[in-house]
Amino acid sequence: MREPADLVVRSRRAVTPEGERALAVAVRGGAIAALRPYDDPPPARETADLGDIALLPGLVDTHVHVNEPGRTHWEGFDSATRAAAAGGVTTIVDMPLNSLPPTVNVAALEIKRKAARGRVHVDTGFWGGAIPGNVADLRPLHEAGVFGVKCFLSPSGVDEFPALDRAGLREALTELASFGGLLIVHAEDPDSLTDPTGPTYQEFLGSRTQDAERRAVEQVIELAAGTGARAHIVHVSAAACIEPLRQAQRDGVRISAETCPHYLTLAAEEVTGPAYKCCPPVREAPNRDALWQALADGVLMGIVSDHSPSTPDLKVPDFAAAWGGISSLQLGLPVVWTAALARGYGLSDVVRWMAQGPAALAGLPYKGGLRVGADADLVAFDPAAEFTVDVASLHHRNPVSPYDGKTLTGAVRTTWLRGVPVDYVTPNGRFLTPKPAGE
Repeated sequence: MREPADLVVRSRRAVTPEGERALAVAVRGGAIAALRPYDDPPPARETADLGDIALLPGLVDTHVHVNEPGRTHWEGFDSATRAAAAGGVTTIVDMPLNSLPPTVNVAALEIKRKAARGRVHVDTGFWGGAIPGNVADLRPLHEAGVFGVKCFLSPSGVDEFPALDRAGLREALTELASFGGLLIVHAEDPDSLTDPTGPTYQEFLGSRTQDAERRAVEQVIELAAGTGARAHIVHVSAAACIEPLRQAQRDGVRISAETCPHYLTLAAEEVTGPAYKCCPPVREAPNRDALWQALADGVLMGIVSDHSPSTPDLKVPDFAAAWGGISSLQLGLPVVWTAALARGYGLSDVVRWMAQGPAALAGLPYKGGLRVGADADLVAFDPAAEFTVDVASLHHRNPVSPYDGKTLTGAVRTTWLRGVPVDYVTPNGRFLTPKPAGE
């Protein structure tokens, strides 16, 4: 390097796409300029030597409900992106609901961007929404820079974001196929869902069966194959979905799927209160084991938070009435690492699932990896540190989480966004749009 780097971060455990290496990562102009041996760092204006603390690429979370504008008292861009940075997440993509208005046309997208401008502490992109009657808005949303559009096949929980029926799903996929767009799908079959017969968790779990997920996933597979569109299943909770997805991927259907920390680390047998409620639900321990295997096999491409917060008054009094959503944006990395470590997985696996996979889904080749030319989004992560979750101390706006009081392994020490440490005061995040193919 001809001139001193802006920053060099050294670690004996730098997690690259090729595995853990002892490296000196040089940063210039917000990007990774060079990867050098740990003992041979280039000159730099600033240096940080992490020693045995791991250096990870910033995580990419493509499933975050920020809820601003309209329900900012549930979260908001300032608190959500501070929580993301504190959890080692340097890129989020915001869901089109539960904000008001939902992001189902370009005008609503601009309202959301205006609400977020100057308030994001990490880089931020946006999904659009596909609802009945807005198929003509899908191409304009794509052209305006959303990463794809989301639909529900069952009630979303908010009246302003209704579900698509089979005809609407086919229409949306056909339209998206015409310009190479992506449809992300909340896949539960409405005809297979029932109202809980009582207030307990087992009654709630029985109302949203694995078959409800599987049938919806099979419908998406069928219509994606028929239209040639690209589709993605969000928050897979049911092991029953794995084989249909595996076979579809083998058959060349353009379909992928994700899961979430809560489905990998919580179990129905240990649920204690409505803070655990989400849709689809947390299922039994053997089901959890199958999801881990599907990640290892590559059927599930990654782990994202589905951060879906609400105010405490909406998480009571019981499982029939409470809001269905889990708040976990700041905790996803230590939650997953704690469980991954116990199962014999390494930091490279966690980075593949929480950084590389989501970056690939969204088409962000400059995010999610320690490689020359990528954005210098870096995370100093102590993989041996233990802490007990105090939900009141998190950056999340509302202190509600099923992880409260749990002891976790792994702590984020510093997060750099494009080579600059996040200070949780100055919002230096940028808006992101998809990178065109070939660039």
